Amino acid sequence: MELNDGNLQTLTEFLQKTLDPDPNVRRPAEKFLESVEGHQNYPLLLLTLLEKSQDNVIRVCAAVTFKNFIKRNWRIVEDEPNKISDQDRTAIKANIVNLMLSSPEQIQKQLSDAISIIGREDFPLKWPDLLTEMVTRFRSGDFHIINGVLRTAHSLFKRYRHEFKSNELWTEIKLVLDTFALPLTELFKATIEFCQTHATDVGALKVLFSSLTLISKLFYSLNFQDLPEFFEDNMETWMTNFHGLLTLDNKLLQTDLVSNAIQFLASVCERPHYKHLFEDQNTLTSICEKVIVPNMEFRSADEEAFEDNSEEYIRRDLEGSDIDTRRRAACDLVRGLCKFFEGPVTAIFSGYVNSMLGEYAKNPGGNWKHKDAAIYLVTSLASKAQTQKHGITQANELVNLTDFFVNHILSDLKSSNSMNSFLYQINYIKADINDHPGFFFLQLPKEQLLQAVPLLIAHLQAESTVEHTYAAHALERLFTMRGPNNSTLITPAEMAPFTEQLLNNLFKALSLPGSAENEYIMKAIMRSFSLLQDTIVPYIPTLIGQLTHKLLLVSKNPSKPHFNHYLFESLCLSIRITCKANPTTVGSFEEALFPVFTEILQNDVQEFLPYVFQVMSLLLEIHSNSIPSSYMALFPHLLQPVLWERSGNIPPLVRLLQAYLQKGGACIANTSADKIPGLLGVFQKLIASKANDHQGFYLLNSIIEHMPPESIIQYRKQIFILLFQRLQGSKTTKFVKSFLVFVNLYCVKYGAIALQEIFDSIQPKMFGMVLEKIVVPEVQKVSGAVEKKICAIGITKVLTECPAMMDTEYTKIWTPLLQALIGLFELPEDDSIPDDEHFIDIEDTASYQTAFSQLAFAGKKEHDPIGDAVGNPKLLLAQSLHKLSTACPGRVPSMLSTSLNAEALQYLQGYLQAASVQLV
Repeated sequence: MELNDGNLQTLTEFLQKTLDPDPNVRRPAEKFLESVEGHQNYPLLLLTLLEKSQDNVIRVCAAVTFKNFIKRNWRIVEDEPNKISDQDRTAIKANIVNLMLSSPEQIQKQLSDAISIIGREDFPLKWPDLLTEMVTRFRSGDFHIINGVLRTAHSLFKRYRHEFKSNELWTEIKLVLDTFALPLTELFKATIEFCQTHATDVGALKVLFSSLTLISKLFYSLNFQDLPEFFEDNMETWMTNFHGLLTLDNKLLQTDLVSNAIQFLASVCERPHYKHLFEDQNTLTSICEKVIVPNMEFRSADEEAFEDNSEEYIRRDLEGSDIDTRRRAACDLVRGLCKFFEGPVTAIFSGYVNSMLGEYAKNPGGNWKHKDAAIYLVTSLASKAQTQKHGITQANELVNLTDFFVNHILSDLKSSNSMNSFLYQINYIKADINDHPGFFFLQLPKEQLLQAVPLLIAHLQAESTVEHTYAAHALERLFTMRGPNNSTLITPAEMAPFTEQLLNNLFKALSLPGSAENEYIMKAIMRSFSLLQDTIVPYIPTLIGQLTHKLLLVSKNPSKPHFNHYLFESLCLSIRITCKANPTTVGSFEEALFPVFTEILQNDVQEFLPYVFQVMSLLLEIHSNSIPSSYMALFPHLLQPVLWERSGNIPPLVRLLQAYLQKGGACIANTSADKIPGLLGVFQKLIASKANDHQGFYLLNSIIEHMPPESIIQYRKQIFILLFQRLQGSKTTKFVKSFLVFVNLYCVKYGAIALQEIFDSIQPKMFGMVLEKIVVPEVQKVSGAVEKKICAIGITKVLTECPAMMDTEYTKIWTPLLQALIGLFELPEDDSIPDDEHFIDIEDTASYQTAFSQLAFAGKKEHDPIGDAVGNPKLLLAQSLHKLSTACPGRVPSMLSTSLNAEALQYLQGYLQAASVQLV
């Protein structure tokens, strides 16, 4: 694509169409952009548009499209095509920083994200001048430019907070510090001075404090791994100014800086190295009174978000987003202080809690914020450890949670609109109560939890989005709690009186304003299905209709990935639970779902395809050993190359093809033999990729296991040649492990003689080379019980059913192979990986394409192709050796006594005794 006006105009028109709400207009435009994005100059055309277009909407659209293009394609993945030419990469890096800093904020943020994506791959080795170019802009004096630099630096450096320590990481951080630490410190001091100069100018203060917020985040990131020498030497400058910011009381400001400063304080107080800074009782009291309590209160900004932007309020409160609230930061500081000073801090706050509750009791309508703050203070005090998944995992024994819940929580949960004139304020408290389910529930007796269930179900009908969302969240957390024997704490029988109301209220909540795609409600639906199991079967005919209708609606424009995921999980649960009781009902699910699935496939809704393939796999696997015609009609379309270009499709598509082969390998061979080359073409594409070769082996193993031998005989030799080419050209541990499993499965299926013959037909004596160079030295790396079983049985067949192993030059490999097999049985798995091998996982491959999200409730049981035919491979080895020795008297004992080491021989004697056989 040339950089000319014609292409710019064409691109403008298609970008405009991608904004059209009509999918018939939007999707073709998206397809066009997808088809041309691999052309040279495409990203430069986008940059030109976002710089020079007169239409601001097009500029923003071009910026977002550019960022997403970079996110999809910048990382260079081995064995994958490089969609961005070297010339375009060089031009992008040469221009993007200037362009980002001169753009309006809306575009600047998109380009800043793009720079951080490029930086993660190329900085510092391939983009050494990035930091220098950014730092020089600090001297511009233009805080629009400065904030652009700071925002970009934050997106680059925040990963230091969670990276594992390594020499490579230290080297990068040192480089950053050498270039960035001094200019950042000078900018910090200058910005503080500007704040004092412009103390009465609210417009200037907002810009300056947004800079200080970013500077604080950068300081936190650069000090997270360890305290660098530079910052240690300049600690007085930073701490003095941080203290000033913490105590600043400027009514013109409503910023996030305070929360960042408190978060830093929370991080410091948890570290033993700084414990002495907080040991003085006066210091503790001062922090509690002047920092924590004022910031624990429900502020007017929180109230506005609760009323006007409930989604953002929920996101910040439940998920702890990057822009933390003051309250969350104060809670973290309480927990941090309690790590070393639990007793004194609890004593200080106990008085405050009692005082707050007393004020609330005097005038609940006017003083509701006091109780709200008390709840947060108690939850922060009582939780010593927590995780995102499980909530509070360790409690402060000095806080009596049961009494607090009974005396101050249940009463508010029981209140209703008609009974309380001040309920509008109480709604905030109810929402906050429901925000802490993992906190209270884990500490309470089961009887009290059961009292809370119908109350929470009732709150699902609340008009307040935050309240009914938090009620759903509370129920979902309650349903995940485990009892002493690791079963769910609350049983389906105990939920029986509430089941119908629970399901009704959850689905009705999805029709409340603002909650049509509420992920917390859908997650609660999923969790309810999982808990209630077969008690929901009578309701499924009605519920599946509501779920499929919702799926049809959201497929028009997927925008809430978590909601969509839980929706598909709920569909899977409906199928699993119902078909477990009655497998014949699978047809009714197909009847309900296939029209929606067909529309999703026809419209190529990329976000949903991996989910659709998983659900179809689940449905097909439930069928008896046959494939319905509706599935066979779809089979040729599943082999289309375009589907396999998207990495997110590969795992579910492979599973779906495996289901086809398992249920109807013979049917495919008889009615779709012309599609076998396409099936093998998919295998060939997958094994060429280091990221997806294991998926290729999954498919190949299913072909070998389920297809009639005569249907693939003409392809077998070429299959092995492809595998050897990959071994020779790009051998990895993962590939070798998969190769060993396949070779041994082939041996189990077709026999050891067939395996030897196909190897030697490719190249004379290749069978011996494979055994000597691959099987013997590498089989110890095979992992997984089924995989080890396959290898053990395959090797046993090679040892005992292949005449060439006894009568040719291959005989010298016989004892080392037996030794390796005994090692597979008895020695620990060899999980070492060569130093020079860069192991690539699926998760590591660059992609902004739809990622594969495994549906937990669509999972399938591990398949054992051997099944019950062999129970104990050790006994099979003993019995097979006995049979061999009977056919060749004296040979086997002689080979064992001269070559097998004593320890392995001792293990083998044990196998023979267990099988009640002996060698002759």
